[in-house]
Amino acid sequence: MMRKYLFTWISMCCFLFSVAQQKQVSGKVTDAETGVPIPGVSVLVKGTNKGAATDFDGLFQLNVEEDATLVFSYIGYQSKEIAVAGQSELHVNLAVSAAELDEVVIVAYGTQTREEVTASVSTINAEELSDVTTTDVSTMMQGKVAGVQVVQSSGQPGSVPDIRIRGISSIDGRVAPLWVVDGVIMHGTPNLNPNEIESLSVLKDASATSLYGSRGANGVVVVTTKSAKKGRSELTLTSKTGFSTFNSGNFEVMNSSQMFDYYKNFGDSFNASDNPWFTPELLTRDYDWLDNGTQTGVVQDHNLIFTAGEENSRTYISVGFYDETGTIKGYEYDKLSLRINHDHNIGERLTIKPKIALNYSTRESRQHSMYAMLTYMPWDNPYNASGEIVNPQENGVPWIGRDKSNYLFDLQWNNSNSQELNLYSNFDIEFKITDHLKFISTNGYTLYRADSKSYTDPASNGGRAEDGLLGQSTSRRITRFTNQMIKYMNHWDKHSLTALAAYEYNDYVYDDFSATGSGIVPGTDILNNAARPKSVGGFKNEYALQSFLFNANYGYDDRYMTQFSIRRDGASNFGENNQYGTFYSASLGWNIHNESFFNIAAIDELKLRVSYGAVGNRPSSLYPQYDLYNLSNTYNGIPVTTPSQLGNADVGWEKSYQTNIGFDLFLLDRIGLTFDYYIKDTSDLLYFIAIPDVTGYSGYWENIGGVKNNGFEVFANADIIRNQDFQWSVNFNIGINKNEITELYESEPIIKGNKRLNIGKDINTWFMRKWVGVDSQNGDPLWEVVDQQTGQVSTTNNWNNATQQEVGTASPDYYGGFGTSFNYKGISLSANFAYSKGNQVYNYSRELYDADGAYPTYNQQVLADGWNRWQAPGDIATHPRAVYGGNNLSNKTSSRYLEDGSFLRMRNVRLGYTLDSQWISNLGLTNLNLYISGDNLWTITDFSGMDPEVGVGGTYNALYPVAKRLTVGVSASF
Repeated sequence: MMRKYLFTWISMCCFLFSVAQQKQVSGKVTDAETGVPIPGVSVLVKGTNKGAATDFDGLFQLNVEEDATLVFSYIGYQSKEIAVAGQSELHVNLAVSAAELDEVVIVAYGTQTREEVTASVSTINAEELSDVTTTDVSTMMQGKVAGVQVVQSSGQPGSVPDIRIRGISSIDGRVAPLWVVDGVIMHGTPNLNPNEIESLSVLKDASATSLYGSRGANGVVVVTTKSAKKGRSELTLTSKTGFSTFNSGNFEVMNSSQMFDYYKNFGDSFNASDNPWFTPELLTRDYDWLDNGTQTGVVQDHNLIFTAGEENSRTYISVGFYDETGTIKGYEYDKLSLRINHDHNIGERLTIKPKIALNYSTRESRQHSMYAMLTYMPWDNPYNASGEIVNPQENGVPWIGRDKSNYLFDLQWNNSNSQELNLYSNFDIEFKITDHLKFISTNGYTLYRADSKSYTDPASNGGRAEDGLLGQSTSRRITRFTNQMIKYMNHWDKHSLTALAAYEYNDYVYDDFSATGSGIVPGTDILNNAARPKSVGGFKNEYALQSFLFNANYGYDDRYMTQFSIRRDGASNFGENNQYGTFYSASLGWNIHNESFFNIAAIDELKLRVSYGAVGNRPSSLYPQYDLYNLSNTYNGIPVTTPSQLGNADVGWEKSYQTNIGFDLFLLDRIGLTFDYYIKDTSDLLYFIAIPDVTGYSGYWENIGGVKNNGFEVFANADIIRNQDFQWSVNFNIGINKNEITELYESEPIIKGNKRLNIGKDINTWFMRKWVGVDSQNGDPLWEVVDQQTGQVSTTNNWNNATQQEVGTASPDYYGGFGTSFNYKGISLSANFAYSKGNQVYNYSRELYDADGAYPTYNQQVLADGWNRWQAPGDIATHPRAVYGGNNLSNKTSSRYLEDGSFLRMRNVRLGYTLDSQWISNLGLTNLNLYISGDNLWTITDFSGMDPEVGVGGTYNALYPVAKRLTVGVSASF
């Protein structure tokens, strides 16, 4: 018994002696540059497994021996060792690791380190977004994100491109991604100043997007705007001026002599004696309508940015001005923008984060007609001998063109203008409840207001019948958003857990009003001055959603990670029987490089990711569930109701079940590789089904089918050379997507214009008559005929007898981009390229410009390289013989006008020089950069139109081509 007490006493003494040798150390870990606390930093006693992790405010507490050394590490920062040496309180600053600047990733409702991410997420930082000169954010993404197709369908100033993430998964539902700015869900693509953006994350798989539930099926783009850095006050001026030239690509219309020869090829089908205007005198007239209607456009982009950061208050202010004149004459776009982001700490627990952004844009349009410039004959001159603009519709004015129109005549007076105001505001609150628990309130309000006015002069051809017209319209859109979230974060031993639960509400209301008056005094712009009301219109719609969401991320020993998300959405635009939907995801990650058995020195990181989940999509209609009636009709002057849409109380969400398998590899401390394979299986496709007119209704909404997308994405980047004086890096990405319709209403194909939806086929499949070529004996056009009973194939020169069939797809085989950058002692050179391969474009314009004589008094397209026209028996030609009035409907819709839309385009090349700080410090500058930049300087394509980027729909029709641009700029900081 005595021995037992003695042993207990000795053990207690040893314990007390051990405690006496230890002390409690606490401290705070912050970013060395910004002073912002860093949560989740690993604090480890060197040589042991004992440690802790910092909380939301970067605070830690640990019992250690007095001579211990603490190791502080966090992905994206340089590790740091500090000897305790009797200290009880430490303040630790961690510097960002230059080789790992992209380690922190913005994800849904928060951030994660790259090592923790189990989803498919791509991030673009502010520097990567600053190359292309544009007022639109989405344009800057082109070619930079694997699996994201960005297509600029217009080069008109202020235009917005189409974006598709991992293919198209809907027929009549929404197909564009969801945009989220500073935590607030946007309605459509936000009109932001690109210079205000800190980073942009593209969320692609269900694990990344499921927290957005019913709006996550098409991917999510998360934008974070810039904020001030603690301990730094700085004023930055950026200014650039660019010059844009019209880009006609491979397209060219005929000049006078070419058009004259074209008429000669009509042979006996054109009787010159019946057309006395056709004489050699025409060769003395050669007006270049395209040259007259285009110009060198000018772009100006100026921004003034002020940041101030103190211990408890940080303010970011940005003012920007953008002005652009189009390469087609008569169009100008400008935008003035303002943003204020402020963070303020009230005590140790409460932080408020108000943000406000405002932009105001205007469009002034007397734009020359693209259609006219390409169809008007070179033998017609818009001016008479005295230099006055002529009106071909007046008697005695000689004019050959079919439309008897000189668009310059009306442009003397007619014009339109519009203004657009966008307000984005946040009032966000963070309150620290405990060291591991935080309340986050995100609240947003957006306002969109647009006003437009059009003026048609009484003297113009367009206004003569009505004694002039004056139109005016106003539209307004308001969205409100609130998210109230509880967030938990904790690290203990080898475990880490982050969880959040939130309630979210979002609503929208839109209304507009328009009116047109006729009978005006020339020059008036006041609607009340019109003698007669011509028309009046108005419209309103609205929706609301409420949601409950939960997410948890668990990690063990920096080796194994798992994530689970669930969201319950209720939306106003679904039937009573399907008002709510549940969306979810789960994912796993394995950091193989952190395993004890893994000892390949060349590989710094190897992570495997697997995820599965269900997300949703909503219809384009806001009222698919209701019986709708039209009140615009009248009877004896009294409004009457007429049926419009048949309601469907069972209409529900489109559901997209997504699987993603990927891995991330980083080796030799300079080569990165990301690979993802995905399957997107979408069911309950929304479609508006037309029904016979005798029912009184136009149709109803139904969940009718399914579509499947699968493919893979690869992103690779490498620092080829990286030393103190010289750095050279390259990057490459590719996305391959295969699309297949898996189910349709009653298994019957659906024809939509020149496309057909059919089970087993791509959603973008072209459906038209198949062009076979030209009969070598007589020069007639030939199409294919397929016997529906036997399948036997023959040819015909009668367009009406040809068989409509599937002849290709507008979806590309693959698309992506690549780039490179060099830096040498302040000199920088970078280039970025975008490409697309295998998509077929329907060149609708050729039905007019390449018509084999069907439109003889329209100008025609010069045959592209490799094309030739039939002249005599035995000729193997691409084009039928030219016949005045047309050759057997050869220009009617068929696969003749389907062209390969593949292209490789240099999106940007930039050469810059940053002056040495010693040289500019005497001027009071901290940074000075000068550069010259080029956008879209060359494009490789076989497409015969002006621009192969025609939009994801795949139809080209005299689109405004993307301009070539040369820009010079300067950036200076004080």
